[in-house]
Formats: sequence, structure tokens, C-alpha cells
Amino acid sequence: MDPIQISDSKNDIENVKEKLRPSDSDSDAFEAVLQHVGEMGLYQKLLFFAMAPFGFVFAFNYYTQMFITATPSHWCRVPELEHLDVEIRRNLTTVTTTEGWENCLMYDANWTQVLQNMIVPSNTSLVPCKHGWEFQLTNIPYHTVVSERGWVCENASNVPFAQSMAFVGSFLGCILFGWMADFYGRVPAITGTYLIALIGGVGSVYTSGLWDFAFCRFLVGMSFDSCFVIIYILVLEYVGPTYRSLVGNISIALFYGGGAIMLPWVAIWLGDWRKLLWFTIAPLFIIFFIPFVIPESARWLSSRGRSKKAIEVLRRFERLNGRKIPENVLDEFVISSNKQKISNESLKDVFKSQPLRKMLIILTITSMFGVVVFDTLVRLCHGLGLDFFVTFTMVSATEVPSVILVAVTLDRFGRRKLTFVPTVLTAILVFTAAFVPKGIPRVAIAVVARFMVNMTLTALMQWTAELLPTPVRASGSSFVHVISFLATMVSPFIAFSERLWFALPFIIISGISLSAGSITLLLPETKGRQMPQTIIDGEKIVQTNTLCGNNAESERSM
Repeated sequence: MDPIQISDSKNDIENVKEKLRPSDSDSDAFEAVLQHVGEMGLYQKLLFFAMAPFGFVFAFNYYTQMFITATPSHWCRVPELEHLDVEIRRNLTTVTTTEGWENCLMYDANWTQVLQNMIVPSNTSLVPCKHGWEFQLTNIPYHTVVSERGWVCENASNVPFAQSMAFVGSFLGCILFGWMADFYGRVPAITGTYLIALIGGVGSVYTSGLWDFAFCRFLVGMSFDSCFVIIYILVLEYVGPTYRSLVGNISIALFYGGGAIMLPWVAIWLGDWRKLLWFTIAPLFIIFFIPFVIPESARWLSSRGRSKKAIEVLRRFERLNGRKIPENVLDEFVISSNKQKISNESLKDVFKSQPLRKMLIILTITSMFGVVVFDTLVRLCHGLGLDFFVTFTMVSATEVPSVILVAVTLDRFGRRKLTFVPTVLTAILVFTAAFVPKGIPRVAIAVVARFMVNMTLTALMQWTAELLPTPVRASGSSFVHVISFLATMVSPFIAFSERLWFALPFIIISGISLSAGSITLLLPETKGRQMPQTIIDGEKIVQTNTLCGNNAESERSM
């Protein structure tokens, strides 16, 4: 064969490959469709309100564990003294301390003799509780798993064990459902998270011991935080850049923040940990309606080359929004979808791309530091000097105004500033709290610090979704959240360091917060940008920031 003909054939093949390769215009194809169907029409508004039960479940999954495993005031039970007044028998039974009274030790006395003369035993050794414990429902005004099953003193380790199982579940669930969302679709993944949470939640109600309870909490943990993040991503994928910040952040403020604020008072109102569980399980029953009410992401369908199904979904948007997509725009969308089907991009491609790899690592570290600060502040609520329920409500109440503030300022100042400034202010505030006495002054500083942390994490949540390309948006977000969950393993130890020096945990998280704020400056700004549809789109966004990428063509390490 003529060498010239062979050369021409090779060139033709390369030209065909080049045409089929995803390009910068592929992201524009869906954005053009979105412009015609409406950036924020009736359908998008309905999807926004449909996020309500998902936001409540998000809050309930995170915080319910604290309220069903709370430890009421307790002391050793002495059967011989049970007919006496509570204060009298407690004073006769155990020794008082600066914190109140001894919880796990009692006098080794002849209680019949003590009952006769009603005098506190003297010159008597202290021994561990022999007949269990009495629980006074004052600080925690209802029975919890702890009081019902005696998980105090030598059994106190059962509580962190059960909580750690929920953490292990969230770690595995994030990986599983993030992968499902990118390979099988957003809707199947959402349905899966709710199914596993429903099984674990109902199962928790009927447990009787440690192992069955821990296993059920493991199942519930598997749904966190995929129970909200995936629907959050799905809705943002249907909203135009103009309204994305408003929709994403207001949904968190109203639904997640509202759920967190109401939970402690619902716990007190219901007065029983099993009833509280039933209340938090109730929103999970929407699982039976999810496949029929929530549309699959057209962006995801396009990224998988399923243009026919994507157009079916978009036709629904046309009808409800009263809009019409021109045929030539749909033709471009179909061509773009077919290209992406051939490319079949995955999270592996993010790690192969040097700019995206750097971006993902920086994003993960920032999120990891932010979550550790948030989780440690939650754990320090009990030591701020006020009632647990009041303190929790005050701190949780910062969710609504902080997230609304992010919603109205994020598109004005940008993601980088709205992450950097609150994070640095958090560092200053928690450092100040270390040297402020317990009570209202420390609570006030903690509330403002939590306000700032909320702003940081909310901005980061949207920033993550905007930086990651559609084919890896869910699995990439899950990767960031999984590493952040791993980092929260240090939170209990940071909180525990208070026993070494009361100021130590505040100083530690101040340093962590300052570090987080510094590295956010390395992330690319996404204000006003289209969400990347392909790896190439993602690289283009990163390369606009010389601190994170470069203006030259990216090199992929093989």
C-alpha cells in the first residue's frame, strides 16, 4: 500500500478520535439546554421543597445519637434505702465531690444499721456499686439507652463503642453510595441510603443489648451523609449558576438547621429514647416515593451517554416550566452525550490529572480540618457551663443565619473569601474562648465560632460540587467526606485533652482552623462559572488559578 495512503488513513482515524473526545464545548451543551428550560423554574422550585425531608434526615442522623445515648445523673443503688427521699438516700449512699457526687462508688456499710440511725457512714471504704444505679432525670429528663441498660461506670465504654460503629458505617456508606451515585445514578443511590437507614433505625428501636444496638447504628451510619449530599448534588445539577448558591445554602439552613434546632426539644417532649427514634425515622418512609418523585440527573445521564433518557427528563422540565428547548440545542446535547459515553470518565482520571489531583487533595485537607473543628465544638458543648439542651439549641441555631448569610454573599464575594475569612475568625474566637471563664461568656464565643464554622463548611460543600466534573461529582464528594470522617477520629481526643488543661482543646482547634483557612487560598474560584461536565472542563477551571494549577496544558501522570 502507498505510504501516503497509510499516513492519510492514520490522520483520518486521529481526526475521528479527536471529534469523539470530550471538549470544552460539552459542558456548554448542557448549560445551553438549562438556559432554555429555565435556570430556576417551577420544577426546580418543587425540587427545592422536596429536599426538606432529606435535610431533616441529615440532621437527625448526625445528632440523634447524642440524645439517645445521653447519660442522666446517677449514683449507686441501695435497695434498703429505696423508700427514703431521693436527696436523703443519695447523701447516705455516696460521697459528694466538687462536681456533685460520686457516680460509681458507694460506702461499704451495714445499711440496716445506717437506716436505724440515719447517719452517713464514717471511716468506711468505698466500693463499686453492688446493685446497679439510680438515675435522676434532671439534666437529661427522659430515659435513654444508657439509663435503661446501665451503660455507666464499668459499662460506660459501650456508648463510645456504639457511636464508633456508626462512624465506621458512615465511612463505608460514603464510599459505597458515592460510587453508586456516579455509576448507577443519583436516584438509585438515594434510595439505597434511605433503605439502609430505615432498616437500621427501626432495628435500633427493638434492640436489647450492646451488639445488636451497635450493628443497627452501623446501618444508620451508612446513610450519613449520603442521605443529603446526593440529593443536594442532584438539585444543584438542575439549577443555573445564578441561583445555585441560593438553592444550595437555603436548603441547608431551613431543613438541616431546622432539624437540628427542633431535635433537643422533641426529645424532651417525647420523653423516651424509643419514641425519639420513631420520630427521626418517620421521614425515611419517603423511600417509597423517591423513584417516582425525584428525577434522575440529566447531567449524569448525559455523562453516561444516555441522551434519550436525559431528554425524557428534560421534557418534564419543559412542561412544568412552560419552556421549549430548540431542536438544534438538543442535537448538540445528544452529540455531547455520545462523546462522554465513549470517554467513560471516573475518579481514577481525577488522580491522573495533575491539576485536578492537587485540587482534590487541597479540598480534602480543607474539609478535613473544618469538620474536625466543627465536631470538636459539638463535643465541647457539655463543658461550656450551661444546660446541655439550651447550649445545643443556641449553637445549632447558628445554622440558619450563618447559611443564609453564605447564600446571599457567596456570589458577591466568591467561594474563596467566604471560606478563608470565617475560618480565620474561627481560629481567633476559639483561641479567645480558651481564656474566658465558663458560663455565658464562653457560650457566647462558642456560638459565634460555630456560626463561622457553619459558614466555612457550607461554602465548602457547594465549592466541592462546583469543582468536580459530573461523572465523578458524587464519588469525588464522597471521597472528600470519607477522609473528613476519618479525621474526626481525633475529635474525641481533642475534647478529652480538656482534662489535662482546660484551654488545650480550644488552642488545638484554633491552630487547625488557621491552617484550614490558609490552604483555602490555593483553591480555584468558581463564582459565576458553569459546573464542569468533563475532566477537561474541570482542568480548565483549576488552571485559571496559578497557585493550584498552571496555564499550560495539563500533564497526566500515567
